[in-house]
Amino acid sequence: MDPQAIAIIKQQLLEEQARIEMELSKFSHRNTKASEPDTQVDFKDVGNEEGDNASEVAQFSDNLSLEEELEKAVRDIASAIKMIEAGTYGTCKYCKLPIDERRLLARPTSSSCIQCKKTLTQEV
Repeated sequence: MDPQAIAIIKQQLLEEQARIEMELSKFSHRNTKASEPDTQVDFKDVGNEEGDNASEVAQFSDNLSLEEELEKAVRDIASAIKMIEAGTYGTCKYCKLPIDERRLLARPTSSSCIQCKKTLTQEV
């Protein structure tokens, strides 16, 4: 893959990582006391009425789901950046063949080629 394209993808990944971390900070905080830094969702106290309590639980539940998805995206981005830095970016982790550049431009965190992904998800 063209080194200039990889540099552009890396910059996009870093920008996306910063955007996601900013989004996470709106409703969670980093737990640095854990063995690995982890994000914990904040529980917002909006009142003591029954409706308020239901709202708090619903919001907390929504935020837990969102936090899980955003954390997965951050892990995928970090993994892609590590592969770029190691010089292995753009190689399928299953068949070891190059991943099509169009796939990487569309989904920079891809670690598998389209054929292997289809096989894994049984779309073949």
